[in-house]
Amino acid sequence: MSRFSRIQVFSKMEETGLVPLFFHDNADVVQQVVKACYLGGARLFEFTSRGDFAHEIYADLAKFCTKECPELILGVGSVTDAAAASLYMQMGANFIVTPVLREDIALVCNRRKVLWSPGCGSLTEIARAEELGCEVVKLFPGDVYGAEFVKGIKGPCPWTNIMPTGGVTPTEENLKYWFDSGVSCVGMGSQLVTKNIINNGDYGALERKVRETLDIIQSVKSH
Repeated sequence: MSRFSRIQVFSKMEETGLVPLFFHDNADVVQQVVKACYLGGARLFEFTSRGDFAHEIYADLAKFCTKECPELILGVGSVTDAAAASLYMQMGANFIVTPVLREDIALVCNRRKVLWSPGCGSLTEIARAEELGCEVVKLFPGDVYGAEFVKGIKGPCPWTNIMPTGGVTPTEENLKYWFDSGVSCVGMGSQLVTKNIINNGDYGALERKVRETLDIIQSVKSH
């Protein structure tokens, strides 16, 4: 059962502006990455369910976070059907992120009052997601649509909350590009948790990078 309500999850997304996301088939690596992000100030993390037995890695991660990262809002991404969403929610997932709009996922998440964020690529999809109770839409792949798309959506629908994933980098120029367009938060994967960090096991560097990224986000949001 999730420890954080959907409102708490979305509020933290707006407050911090960042959702790191990552998957690895080694449970220890995932735990070290999550802990580094947490120490760097991140309070949300999306475990991307992309490999065989990913749910087993997540089960260990959820228990780890309860002890080591008590304030972390841990969610699951790359969920493609209601059965998988239900499985992860039974293991305590606090939010569910999907690459596409799936109404069956909306129903099972709403039943448990768990935040879900579907990948959408048109205003029609976004409107349907909001009709189904979506708080924040995932714009994916973000680099394909760009900030101009966000501006275009926010014009007729200023109430829409958007989280681009893909094409987001931890630089002031890029983050300003996105937040100036009106996004509520950003999802960031390999640009934040780089291969060099993983290959070298340099989790201290990741902690510093997350802290710097969060500082940049707060700076660009305040101007």
